[in-house]
Amino acid sequence: MTERFQYDNRIVKNFLFVTILWGIVGMLVGLIIAVQMVAQNTPPEAWYYWVVRPFTWLGELEWTKFGRLRPLHTNAVIFAFVGNAIFAGVYYSLQRLLKARMFSDALSKIHFWGWQLIIVLAAVTLPLGMTTGKEYSELEWPIDILITLIWVVFGINLFGTILKRREQHLYVAIWFYIATWVTVAMLHIVNSIELPISLTKSYSWYAGVQDALVQWWYGHNAVAFFLTTPFLGLMYYFLPKAANRPVYSYKLSIIHFWSLIFLYIWAGPHHLLYSALPDWAQSLGTVFSIMLIAPSWGGMLNGLLTLRGAWDRVREDPVLKFMVVAITCYGMATLEGPLLSLKSWNAMAHFTDWIVAHVHIGGIGWNGMLTFGLVYWMVPRLFGTKLYSVKLANAHFWLGTLGIVFYAIPLYFAGFWQSGMWKQFTPDGYLVYKNFLDTVVEIKPAYWLRALGGLLYLGGAFIMVYNVVKTVKSGKLIANEDAEAPALEKAAAEGEGGNWHRWIERRPIQMLVISLVLVAIGGLFELVPTFLVKSNIPTISSVKPYTPLELHGRDLYVREGCYTCHSQMIRPFRSETERYGEYAKAGEFVYDHPFQWGSKRTGPDLLRQGGKYGHSWHYYHMYDPTSMSPGSLMPPYAHLYEHDLDTTTTRKKIEAMITMGVPYDKDFPTRANADLVKQRDEIIAGLKKDNIDAPAHKEIIAMIAYLQRLGTDIKAKEITNR
Repeated sequence: MTERFQYDNRIVKNFLFVTILWGIVGMLVGLIIAVQMVAQNTPPEAWYYWVVRPFTWLGELEWTKFGRLRPLHTNAVIFAFVGNAIFAGVYYSLQRLLKARMFSDALSKIHFWGWQLIIVLAAVTLPLGMTTGKEYSELEWPIDILITLIWVVFGINLFGTILKRREQHLYVAIWFYIATWVTVAMLHIVNSIELPISLTKSYSWYAGVQDALVQWWYGHNAVAFFLTTPFLGLMYYFLPKAANRPVYSYKLSIIHFWSLIFLYIWAGPHHLLYSALPDWAQSLGTVFSIMLIAPSWGGMLNGLLTLRGAWDRVREDPVLKFMVVAITCYGMATLEGPLLSLKSWNAMAHFTDWIVAHVHIGGIGWNGMLTFGLVYWMVPRLFGTKLYSVKLANAHFWLGTLGIVFYAIPLYFAGFWQSGMWKQFTPDGYLVYKNFLDTVVEIKPAYWLRALGGLLYLGGAFIMVYNVVKTVKSGKLIANEDAEAPALEKAAAEGEGGNWHRWIERRPIQMLVISLVLVAIGGLFELVPTFLVKSNIPTISSVKPYTPLELHGRDLYVREGCYTCHSQMIRPFRSETERYGEYAKAGEFVYDHPFQWGSKRTGPDLLRQGGKYGHSWHYYHMYDPTSMSPGSLMPPYAHLYEHDLDTTTTRKKIEAMITMGVPYDKDFPTRANADLVKQRDEIIAGLKKDNIDAPAHKEIIAMIAYLQRLGTDIKAKEITNR
């Protein structure tokens, strides 16, 4: 019996429009910080001074410095732009694949407005310095809880729709949606375990090496299961629709799906090669990363081969052009990622701009271009009209493609060039570039080209906005689209007949459970031994907890996003030990909540910073970096000299550390501020010797205390395990 029903297009339209809005915002913030980085401290006599002055002025403000805006940029692009694109595509395709309206209009609305609230809270809190300091997971604990609740709402709506479906089989796109939901839930919950000390401040429950492993288990798989698997689902639905051809291979899609979700979860440690992470964990990450090439390229080929016989349409249809470039970028990124997990490649590329280029091939290439294709495909259908201008869409395509080229290629070159400079020695065995800043100055032209690429890409997005507005005005939203389909018979729903995979496809709950088991295996094998086997993280007797003043300074370091430009992880290379000092040991980080190893060096590594310079050097350097390092790209931190250090939270911070196992004396919280005052007065006295009359109660004193502590607990010849 045929049943009549309606698809909910309004929720799709809502998600699609905010996708465009947040995409513009995220890209604009990215362009701002790209120009900030290269134009910081531009002299007034430079011909381009007044062009870049608005950008560098933002870099001088407390709330819009690079370290505050960079997390805003990544969160806006990943969770606002890409996240809303996922939801728009899922809500559109899911209803049509299942021949059913979404399970609950109310849940759809809660999901939409809840997700936008999360984005707005992120846009407010991150520039204010409210951050956990963990990349791609910077949002503080109240927002983490809200994310969990909204994700559950999405899951109920997703599975409720699947269970009331009128279509017997679950199409391949839906497999990826299911795996995305269950894996992101697992990743978010495990990585977000933290101990709050106030509404706006918490500490990661994990410390040091363990925190780093959990973070990059999350970080890598956020890329895998938020930026990859849902978009593969969208590819499997929208590419055949746009090309009007069936998917090339059903069998290949099965292999692609199951092998991808099983292998991906193991690969996180490849972000931590040559670090203090145990070697066995690093090797696991490498092995599984290499194996990922097969399923990743299997998916790419399944997409591209779907277009066999339709290449004439690709030349004419901008939607297919966007999709082809997106899938090609997916193939490039998923080949490059495994290659970068090889230690020889990683030794050359890690901490350089090579990684930034690699990430953006995936971000603006795979996610961005596929999203643009979806926008151009869905908007005319939602509004019952034709695209306003194919020529403008083609112009957007070429600007976007050129933007990717101008963005990525200079950064690949910069990464390779700078890495070579870092490792270059004279015939006499001395570093050619002992001063890190010399290697930064050499690659500034690449940064300018990166900014140009971002401008081109953003310009294309603005063309899309105009094209979409004109398209919308020429039609009318089909808020409730009429549809009809026969009811699903009970026997069919229970899965009679068909091969083994048809059996799984007809049982969404079983698919959910199997997916969860497969993705959990890798995490358990990597995380559990690292937490339970003490030999993985040998302690060092000379490593002591931070003093209260140093702990405050560390929190300021996290607040300002210093980890976005500085690492605290010296790798066991001669070039690094010559430049920075003794390589990092796992036991050095046992009191670090969260870890601060970093992933990019725009400035030098700081692990052995303590004692290299006097207090006065840091005092002048933080106020005006160019006064101590001429040509530095670092912005000034004048607000540290204006804000009073909040010592009312000292006791709570020490108590939180004790709760997490840091060995302070039981009565130490009651006398922590007295200890703070004592150390503060010592620093003030040291500054006075250099004729600096510094106010004792300002934040800069705590920052100096932390920087002077770094790396001073151990000496190369005095390391003993306890």
